[in-house]
Amino acid sequence: MKIAILSRNSKLYSTRRLVEAAEKRGHEVVVLDHQKCVLVIEKNNPKMYYLGNEITGLDAVIPRVGASVTFYGTAVVRQFEQMQVFSCLESQALVRSRDKLRCLQLLAKEGIGMPKTAFASIPKNIDNVLEQVGGVPVVIKLLEGTQGIGVVLAETHKSAKSVIESFMSLKANILVQEFIKEAGGADIRAFVVDGVIVGAMKRQGLPGEFRSNLHRGGTAELIELTEEERITAIKSAKKLGLAIAGVDMLRSARGPLVMEVNASPGLEGIEKATGVDIAGKIIEYVERNEFNFGV
Repeated sequence: MKIAILSRNSKLYSTRRLVEAAEKRGHEVVVLDHQKCVLVIEKNNPKMYYLGNEITGLDAVIPRVGASVTFYGTAVVRQFEQMQVFSCLESQALVRSRDKLRCLQLLAKEGIGMPKTAFASIPKNIDNVLEQVGGVPVVIKLLEGTQGIGVVLAETHKSAKSVIESFMSLKANILVQEFIKEAGGADIRAFVVDGVIVGAMKRQGLPGEFRSNLHRGGTAELIELTEEERITAIKSAKKLGLAIAGVDMLRSARGPLVMEVNASPGLEGIEKATGVDIAGKIIEYVERNEFNFGV
């Protein structure tokens, strides 16, 4: 097979591991910066160019689209789909998962647990918004934030109002969520590939830090999921149409609560914590599905 990995940086751990895993299985691999792809849209003749050369002969693509370039990255994935190239991340699923509000709405409809969340464009009564999620402390999130950026823990009513008013003055869309104290600054990432949990880790934030993101100095360790956590992670990925997903959950007194479902989850933390060849699992999924694609 000839596989393209859509990545803006070929030196990233996740990109390198996918290249290694594919080449180990005898596949030809190219890394394409999706920001440098040119889409040509024509009746019954979709084409793609990269650095002036037409892209042909691809069997499959593995998108690694960052949140900051979701719009263009989605357009590129959609163009490959129209060119009858198998993508392990469907364009619509990418759009769906990147919209945090829509994601939570879909998961809630599916009966999946999550922290109680409020969303308001221009709340005239901030006190009511805070009351609806159970009062302070609350977690305030930018809809467009990633890797813990744009996430604030407000521990008092005064500080919560101040943060919300500040975001409102910037015309930023925010979510206000209840704070799950019993999680203790830790969360769980379950890595799903083709409806199966292939690895899971517990991420623990630094002392005094409620965010557990590894990019912010958190640590990770192998963890055994409960049956409820496994079901929740698999259902979440399926509901959003993601064959490959990192499902982030909190352990609470009322069971697992989903915080986010990542469409392009990083491989470094999960592979090092679990010792599992996650990149290989992804390539195996591509092999199985490319074989049946279009049949």
